[in-house]
Amino acid sequence: MLSGVPVPRRRRPGVLTVSVALVTGSAGLIGSEAARHFAQLGLQVVGIDNDMRKYFFGDDGSTAWSLVRLTSELGDSYTHYDVDIRDRELLAKIFERYGSDISLVIHTAAQPSHDWAAKEPFTDFDVNAVGTLNVLEFTRQHCPEAAFIFCSTNKVYGDTPNRLPLVELDTRWELDPAHPFYAEGIPEEMSIDGSLHSIFGVSKVAADVAVQEYGRYFGMRTACFRGGTLTGPAHSAAELHGFLAYLMRCVMEGRTYNLYGYKGKMVRDAIHSHDVLTAFEAFYRAPRSGEVYNLGGGRFSNTSHIEAFQIAQEITGHEAEINYVEQARIGDHQWYVSDMSRFSSHYPDWRMTYDVPAILREIYEANADKWTRS
Repeated sequence: MLSGVPVPRRRRPGVLTVSVALVTGSAGLIGSEAARHFAQLGLQVVGIDNDMRKYFFGDDGSTAWSLVRLTSELGDSYTHYDVDIRDRELLAKIFERYGSDISLVIHTAAQPSHDWAAKEPFTDFDVNAVGTLNVLEFTRQHCPEAAFIFCSTNKVYGDTPNRLPLVELDTRWELDPAHPFYAEGIPEEMSIDGSLHSIFGVSKVAADVAVQEYGRYFGMRTACFRGGTLTGPAHSAAELHGFLAYLMRCVMEGRTYNLYGYKGKMVRDAIHSHDVLTAFEAFYRAPRSGEVYNLGGGRFSNTSHIEAFQIAQEITGHEAEINYVEQARIGDHQWYVSDMSRFSSHYPDWRMTYDVPAILREIYEANADKWTRS
C-alpha cells in the first residue's frame, strides 16, 4: 500500500498490463460517464473524487450514490481514491503508482457554479486553478505522453456573448440572422478579454490557459473543451448547477424553480454526456497539442428555459412551479450556442446523437422512481 494514500475501494491485483485512464471528479456526471466509457474500451480506470459537490451544493449535489453505482458496475476495472486534487502529496503518490501506464487523463474535478464561487473565492480558485495545475504538472512528471482532456467552460468568454445582437421571439432570444455567428454559433475565436467573467470564470480561465500552455510549452497532448450545458441522467441535479436535470427534477417533484431574468427566454445549447464522451474518445485516439474546442449542442441541440419547461411538462404531465426573478444572475449568458465546426473539422467522424427533447426524456426515465411528488 502507498504510504499516506487511502486504500482504494477497488483494485486489480498484480501488475497492471493495460493502459490506465485517470479520471478526476470520477463520481460526477462527466467523470462517471468517462469511467464507464473507457472501462468498456478495455482501459483500467483510476478515479479520484472526494464528493466536494456535497460541500458545494448540499445533499442534492452529493455524488455518493454515483460512486456506489460506479464501483458496483465496473468492479475490478475501477480503482477509487477519495483524494482532494488540492492535496499535492497524495495526488503525486497516485501518479507515481501508475506512472507511464497512464495513457489518458480526464480532468473534470471542479467547483462548477459561478454563483457559489462568489461565496468562497479562495476555495473556488484553489480547486479550479491550482487543482488543475497540480494535475497538469504530475501528468508532465509521470506520464507526459498521455492525452490530457480538461473540462473547461464557456464562462471563459465572460459576458462577451451578451453583446451580440439579439432578437426577441415568442419563446426565446435569438441571434440576428444577419450576424456571421448565426449559422453555426459562437466560435473559439471570441475574445476572453475585456468582459465580466464571474469569480468562477476567472478560476476557469486560469486553468484553461494553463492547459493550453502545457500543450504548447511542454509539447503535451492537451485539449480544453469549453463546455456549454453538459448533461445527462447521471447528473446530481442541484439548483446552482445542472440546468436541465434540475429543471426536470423540479417539475417531477413539484419544486419551485427560481428563474432569473431575461424573461425566461435565455438560450443554452445542451450536449448529452454520451456525445461528450465520444468526442473525448476521438481526441484520445488522435491527440493534438494545446487545442481549444467549444463543446455544446450547437444548432442541433439548444433550448430556452421556457421551451425546456414546455418539453418537461409534456413528458411528465405536470405543471411547472416557477418563481420568476427579474434580476438576471451576474455574468449569465442571454444566448449561447456553441460553434462545433472546429472540433468537427479535426474529427470528422464524430456525430452528435441527442437533442434536447431526447435528453430530457432520458433524464425523466432514469429518475422516475426517485424524483417523485410527495
